[in-house]
Amino acid sequence: MALELIGVSKLVEGQTHIHPTDLRLEKGTMNVLLGPTLSGKTSLMRLMAGLDVPATGSIVWDGTDVTGLRVQKRDIAMVYQQFVNYPSMSVYDNIASPLRLMRLDRREIDRRVQEAAALMKLTPMLARRPLELSGGQQQRCALARALVKNAGLVLLDEPLANLDYKLREEMRFEIPRIFEASGAIFVYATTEPEEALLLGGNTATLWEGRITQFGPTPTVYRQPVDATTARVFSDPPMNFLSIEKRGGRLIFGKGANAPATGRLGALPDGRYLAGFRPNHLEIGRHSADAVEFHATLVVTELTGSETFVHLDHHGDRWVGLIHGVHELTLGRGINVYLDPAHVYIFDHDGRLVAPAAYALAA
Repeated sequence: MALELIGVSKLVEGQTHIHPTDLRLEKGTMNVLLGPTLSGKTSLMRLMAGLDVPATGSIVWDGTDVTGLRVQKRDIAMVYQQFVNYPSMSVYDNIASPLRLMRLDRREIDRRVQEAAALMKLTPMLARRPLELSGGQQQRCALARALVKNAGLVLLDEPLANLDYKLREEMRFEIPRIFEASGAIFVYATTEPEEALLLGGNTATLWEGRITQFGPTPTVYRQPVDATTARVFSDPPMNFLSIEKRGGRLIFGKGANAPATGRLGALPDGRYLAGFRPNHLEIGRHSADAVEFHATLVVTELTGSETFVHLDHHGDRWVGLIHGVHELTLGRGINVYLDPAHVYIFDHDGRLVAPAAYALAA
């Protein structure tokens, strides 16, 4: 069993929301759609579900073309960020509603409802109505109603966004276990790279209606095929700097340089784009090979255990994620350090030409 999109695109009032897309999702896989708001995640899900008809291409489910098949006749379940429940029904009846439409035996309905309610920690609330629940409990009710169907395709469009932090973290670990037990194809949309990494499976990165890369989540994270994918799969987004390869050295802007070792040494001389993630920028030299940069501190953000530093490096805006709480003076110069092992090299069209050494060693 597989879901396959072949040359699928979507137009809205003449504007392209999804560019022609090929994608194949296999049975029993977790597939994350990762991208910023308006990148096309929900549009792609609606095409998969049959809620929208593609402008071009076809959608094949288990070997059958279902492009024009109504959503009601497809083996799918879908949960949106904005949860939808039946306000006049109890939580029990909300969860049971799709099973009753399937005309299942009453005992089977009760068994599935009780299992889903226990999984979502809703058992004490089965007799209540949705409006008597908190927002997080209402979202869990919508999740339970989707999962209880045992559908072959489960589409989750940022389903945890309205849950509190503790429950969101619990559900991030529970959802992979749920999908493994069901054997369904799960498609999970998120704007958060951390969530994609926690869910595992495969990740498709989206940018302006295009899938830029699809593959095992760790591979997409560690070896992005281009600068756009690297930017999407980094929170805050990846920092960039124009550099030059000259002989056996990498020249990082004004005066900073480092040996071009390993794969970097094999690069032809010329100009490139260096990329590095915010957590690899440091305010202390922790490696003898680290390259030193002088920048101006623009903004700091304290999270309690970490400090985000927003920097101006000769017109390039960088963000660093520094462990610990640091009292720094805005507008002052600051020295920051970067280990070359954490640097990705892209050509000036944005294509990856050399992954970071640390990523290859992981």
